Amino acid sequence: MKVSHIGLLLVAGAALAGPGGAAAVRDVLDTPAQATRLADRAPLLALAAAGARTVAVGQRGHILTSGDGGRSWQQAKVPVSSDLVALHFPTPRKGWAVGHDGVILHSADGGDNWARQRDGRPDAADVPLLDVWFQDERVGYAVGAFGLALRTEDGGARWTSLKDSIANPKGLHLYAVRGIGSDVFMVGEQGLLLRLDRASGQFQAVPQPYQGTLFGIAGNGRALIVHGLRGTVLRSTDGGETWRAVTTGVAASITASTVDPGGRILLASQSGQLLASRDDGASFQVLPLARPVPAAGILLAAPGQLLVAGPRGVQTQALP
Repeated sequence: MKVSHIGLLLVAGAALAGPGGAAAVRDVLDTPAQATRLADRAPLLALAAAGARTVAVGQRGHILTSGDGGRSWQQAKVPVSSDLVALHFPTPRKGWAVGHDGVILHSADGGDNWARQRDGRPDAADVPLLDVWFQDERVGYAVGAFGLALRTEDGGARWTSLKDSIANPKGLHLYAVRGIGSDVFMVGEQGLLLRLDRASGQFQAVPQPYQGTLFGIAGNGRALIVHGLRGTVLRSTDGGETWRAVTTGVAASITASTVDPGGRILLASQSGQLLASRDDGASFQVLPLARPVPAAGILLAAPGQLLVAGPRGVQTQALP
């Protein structure tokens, strides 16, 4: 279950024993992620491919890399211990991770080492960032709680607010941002669905039939899928102009999605159910699994092998 999808877990800091036995509080933004041999078994919340490598992020600033499809993991050097909830690598070397305390981190070496580009102190919002997506190594977006949305055009050297460029007057939480085809979409609370109008530079509201929270966006070039609470899946085949609900047979929230190289769309729920579509999202089948794993993030590691990030780290799920 992705923490940011269920509730905003705000990390206050780690309490450490100070001089004379007094408790001192160290800011998580000043505390590097602790190296531990159990990091791959701790809660991990998102996965991304960095070329042939796999990178995972999670609680307490943990970032892990794998060069063998998830069979073994190495812990990266991270300058903060804030919870991290999303990441994206537009190239095999360059990637970004975001999380609580308004943190944005950047790696230029495929995920081994990370540097801070932004945090919430003191001139920026310290609310959680919940997703990040880059169209290339320079232009990217980050979104989060209370309508926070940012854009960079220089690889994160500067991040600017999109507050005046988004049709979100209520400041609803934004849970995902993703480019599908030539379009860029954002989704959030109360059925909020936004699409970038490139002519005006504005993210405009897109009407759709569901008014509950949407958590994610996926697509394969022929169809666009958004998913959310109570097994909700909506599908569009005209770039988001019109939408229809797709029956899933799942009651749990759908919290993760990915598309395999063949165009098959895979969805996973917080209860561990896995759904697959071979007809561009027109229908989904619940796959039979020997051991369902609650999913915060999913990623295809190899043909027939799905990596699932969740409360017990990253586990491998064989696909039927």
